[in-house]
Amino acid sequence: MTVLSVNLNKVALLRNARTLGIPSVTRAAGIAIAAGARGITVHPRPDGRHIRTEDVHALAALLKDHPGIEFNIEGNPFHSVIDLVRAVRPHQFTLVPDEPAAYTSDHGWNLARDGERLRPIIAAMKQLGIRVSLFMDPDVDAMRLAAALGADRVELYTEPYAAAYGTPREDAVLADYVAAAAAAVRAGLGLNAGHDLSQRNLGRLIAAIPAISEVSIGHALTAEALEDGLATTVRHYVRILHEAGQGRA
Repeated sequence: MTVLSVNLNKVALLRNARTLGIPSVTRAAGIAIAAGARGITVHPRPDGRHIRTEDVHALAALLKDHPGIEFNIEGNPFHSVIDLVRAVRPHQFTLVPDEPAAYTSDHGWNLARDGERLRPIIAAMKQLGIRVSLFMDPDVDAMRLAAALGADRVELYTEPYAAAYGTPREDAVLADYVAAAAAAVRAGLGLNAGHDLSQRNLGRLIAAIPAISEVSIGHALTAEALEDGLATTVRHYVRILHEAGQGRA
């Protein structure tokens, strides 16, 4: 079954608007875990606009008391996050090709251009026992390249799917993701997915691609939690994943 990893960036962004230390990133993590999340994701950026170095260490310490919960750190390995990953040794490092000033992640890796730069980083992370996932567009041909570089998984960048959901383009765009996922599985890669997923669009994606092991969701989940509460919102996502995996979504 697909599991939920809760991205806490937007919780940290709200916290950083004041100097009171609330909302607490670690408390949010604890609530999400108690409600059924099976992972915690953070994407620290060089400017510290949301998740900060001290948050990453605090979450790593918290998760030592939750051995069944995975810690996923996202980031561009060429922009300072690599030392933090080496220090913390999360379960998974998701390599994302965003620039330091990028508003948010908005594309996957161009492996024809960047693959050889990534190869030694992937190897080094795997030597530390860290699973490596590459943030990728739904490109069938790129899945073979990702596997050849030694990646364990790919995370499908799902913003185009989310944008097309509910429009006449939905079926065609989803078909691209299904094809890319099949190519990844053929290449021996595990599958993750994330970006702009929500309660509205998640079920169909998972029903169409049951091989997805993990979804990382932050922005929509945080926004929905403002209305319904964090624990309730996490439980809603876990239910959607369960029902989609059972073929009922």
